Amino acid sequence: MKHGLNSLKLYLLIFFCVLLALSLVRDITKINEVKKRVERAEEKVEKLKTGNKILEEELKKIQQSEYLEKQLRDKLGLAKEGETVVILPDPETLKKLVPEIPDEKDYLPDPPYVKWLKLFDVKI
Repeated sequence: MKHGLNSLKLYLLIFFCVLLALSLVRDITKINEVKKRVERAEEKVEKLKTGNKILEEELKKIQQSEYLEKQLRDKLGLAKEGETVVILPDPETLKKLVPEIPDEKDYLPDPPYVKWLKLFDVKI
């Protein structure tokens, strides 16, 4: 009877050790997952901080009077006193207005053999 009671205690002890080990493994995996989530969140925070700095610099730039003046000039066609605003037509119209450039053949002088042929009235 005593032997059966000792073996029962041993089995219960082994059972509780296995339960404890399983619980410990489960807790360790949860901790690792939480660490990974925290690392990802920290990376995201760093990216957002960098983006925030860029936006703050852009805001400072926009708040300067030179930027506002440039926008008024470019978008609304306004000018200071004494300045003249020139508005160019769209690119397609500009292409039509520009004279065509002749081929390079028209600009290059004749090679020597062509000059000799012309001299003796030889047709090619």
